[in-house]
Amino acid sequence: MGVLKPTAISWLSILLLSISVAVISQLDTVQEAFLQCLLDNSHPSHPISSAIFTSQNSSYSSVLQSYIRNLRFNETTTPKPFLILTALHQSHIQAAVVCGKKHDLQMKIRSGGHDYEGLSYVSTVPFFVLDMFNLRAVDIDMATESAWVQSGAILGEVYYRIAEKSKTHGFPAGVCPTVGVGGHFSGGGYGNMMRKYGLSVDNIIDALLVDVNGRLHDRKSMGEDLFWAIRGGGGASFGVILAYKINLVRVPEVVTVFNVSKTLEENATEIVYKWQHVAPNFPEDLFVRLILDVVNSCSSTGGKTIRASFLSLFLGDSKRLLSIMNDSFPELGLSQSDCIETSWIQSVLYWTNFPVDTSAEDLLNRTPQKHTFLKRKSDYVKEPIPKDGLEWLWKRMIELGTPGLIFNPYGGRMAEISASETPFPHRAGNLWKIQYVTNWNEAGAEAADHYINLTRKLHGYMTGFVSKNPREAFLNYIDIDLGVNHNGKASYWEGRVYGIKYFKSNFNRLVQIKTNVDPGHFFRYEQGIPTLSY
Repeated sequence: MGVLKPTAISWLSILLLSISVAVISQLDTVQEAFLQCLLDNSHPSHPISSAIFTSQNSSYSSVLQSYIRNLRFNETTTPKPFLILTALHQSHIQAAVVCGKKHDLQMKIRSGGHDYEGLSYVSTVPFFVLDMFNLRAVDIDMATESAWVQSGAILGEVYYRIAEKSKTHGFPAGVCPTVGVGGHFSGGGYGNMMRKYGLSVDNIIDALLVDVNGRLHDRKSMGEDLFWAIRGGGGASFGVILAYKINLVRVPEVVTVFNVSKTLEENATEIVYKWQHVAPNFPEDLFVRLILDVVNSCSSTGGKTIRASFLSLFLGDSKRLLSIMNDSFPELGLSQSDCIETSWIQSVLYWTNFPVDTSAEDLLNRTPQKHTFLKRKSDYVKEPIPKDGLEWLWKRMIELGTPGLIFNPYGGRMAEISASETPFPHRAGNLWKIQYVTNWNEAGAEAADHYINLTRKLHGYMTGFVSKNPREAFLNYIDIDLGVNHNGKASYWEGRVYGIKYFKSNFNRLVQIKTNVDPGHFFRYEQGIPTLSY
């Protein structure tokens, strides 16, 4: 191969520069046309201009960063949207869809920003963000024991508004109050009442959705197929969900919580082994989460040990709880002094690591208690792990140091609902779900690679203990390691890789519905539902 002469190199540089300028200019033209389209589609009584933020706007950075919950995606190198639309009215959503489709631009939809992989506000192609945080109304109707909840509300707002109206009602959803309703509900939504009442999606009775043509639908006009899909199949693949109508559930005036920890030196292996057999079979009023992490040992030899923490919500008083625990799980040694009787709304605060007497108004705070860099993964367990398997796992966890595990028990109502009732398929046959938890404080790619690899190693070590063919995963714990859809000609096959893990046999029905309602594949993201023909 010959060597380019300096003159040739300079001409090549000029050519490449001119191509780059032309591409940038073309993008700028498209983006300007999109902006003008938004303004042209603005309703006179609800002007859209105040909801538009571009990089030239002084508030752009603060608006973008205000709902980034994973600091991995708040670096200077993180791709940024060319525009953020903080919708103030349904007409703004309709304009975003109509104009985004017209100019073939990728639209990311963000409600609370707790998307573990940042897919609601990051992309590798030119994109804009439709931010839903202003649409956060929670309208409670105690006469029907139901509520309309807009997608931009956070769970804490939902819980607080319910408690304002009733001491004996609640809703089965997540234990983190700053999580946004839109992504949480559309991905399934689970919490510490799921053994009693199922998932959030099992208690949704209507919805408002803007479709690919900018039309607003309720359950009746969208049809039962689409209504099925947006209750666990990920709403961002099918449209923009403006609001959900939920059924409230009954809770007693007094509930009981506890958090008891045991280390290996305190017989944790035997206790964890027994937990596996009893937690999925407890009465449905009782939920006992197991949290496993590596801590410093208090023994004379020092070193590291495993701590097993048992965090519980019981829908009843402590006397009945102690009776159940003494009969079924005496190994834990639960005592009256471990139990805290409180109201359901205060139990939400307790589960968020607030003191149990914290004011319920703190649930209205949309800012998390802390921001961190993080990686999450998920798994499902069908059979108890033998004792020697647990002892082997403890050694591997201590070697790795950082990743922790959270085991969330199933059974109860979760085992009674058909796997095809909603797109969420993980029902009967699952003993518990695993969340892999890794947090760190160091910025940069080197630190991220290190901690992500630790998480992947622990996930690898668990292979023999979890579901197989497929190795199932939970959509709300979105995990880019499971596959990426480039939304091109191979979209269906790329989507199938992760889709079967999230949805099992429900994936095929989701694809068919997607093909029917969005054949041009406008609503797309890196782990969305593909169409058949695209």
